[in-house]
Amino acid sequence: MADLLDDPTTTFTVAHAVSAGDADPPEHPRPLDESTRARALLAAQPVVEGHTEPPPVTDPEDLPPVRAAEAGAQLWSLRVDADEGVLGTLRRIDAVRALVAACPEDLRLAHTTSEMEHARNCGRVAVVLGAVSWAAVGGSPATLRAYHALGVRAVGLTRYDRFAREAVREMNRLGLAIDLAGADTDTVRQTLAVSRAPVLLTRADPEALPDDVLRLLGEKGGVCMIPVTRDASATADTLDRLRALAGPRALGLSHAEHPPTGYVPLFTELLHRDWQAPDLVSLAHGNITRALRETEFRSRATRLKAAA
Repeated sequence: MADLLDDPTTTFTVAHAVSAGDADPPEHPRPLDESTRARALLAAQPVVEGHTEPPPVTDPEDLPPVRAAEAGAQLWSLRVDADEGVLGTLRRIDAVRALVAACPEDLRLAHTTSEMEHARNCGRVAVVLGAVSWAAVGGSPATLRAYHALGVRAVGLTRYDRFAREAVREMNRLGLAIDLAGADTDTVRQTLAVSRAPVLLTRADPEALPDDVLRLLGEKGGVCMIPVTRDASATADTLDRLRALAGPRALGLSHAEHPPTGYVPLFTELLHRDWQAPDLVSLAHGNITRALRETEFRSRATRLKAAA
């Protein structure tokens, strides 16, 4: 055998045969197009949506609510009109919990990021309760604690005043994410200065936020979540601007405005613009999951410190 391997004639004969076409060289697989890559990525890394409106009816036959096929978790809005207040919010929480219980094969209530991941692994869409309307807090830390005990994990803060400073600290302690969607720029700045946990903008209007606020949001680890329209190119333009100002760790997706279209066209466009896979995974769910996990960690650390 050694003689055959060392025989230069043998080596020449094999090389000659390959070059002459007597043995076909191995074929390299063709690279996947952007659309196929986008579908594969989203199948493995489904989207966590920052803002989902509960359906207007709670009949289990009409559930689960229409959603993009690529959604793996959703924050379900508990916002109510100002005149509904706490009572209206409690009714909505009760309706959502009943709705999730009626659809065990499709939906699963999640209180932590670990439960969100478990629901995804089981083929369910994780439902996270929040955000609650700021008006429905009623100016009381006790109300925040009651909401948290009922499973709420996000509260909208739209006005900064003396109570808001106290509420931010209490939400950090409890593990309630702070949602600044709809807040003015001064409220965003003041909240970022006080909160020790990352803040969210679950349905952001980036055009309403100046560049310096977006940079500050990125520096503080916050997540700006934008709706995905049918115009994938326009949505991608917005994400390009946000990434340039706040960084890739500050991006998330609010919801798909047209669920049947879903997220594939957007991710196809972003791949065409040379977005790399790690940044796309962060956009789909990595950033919002990280922010929620840090909120949980901050809460545990604060409680342990208080108990020491």
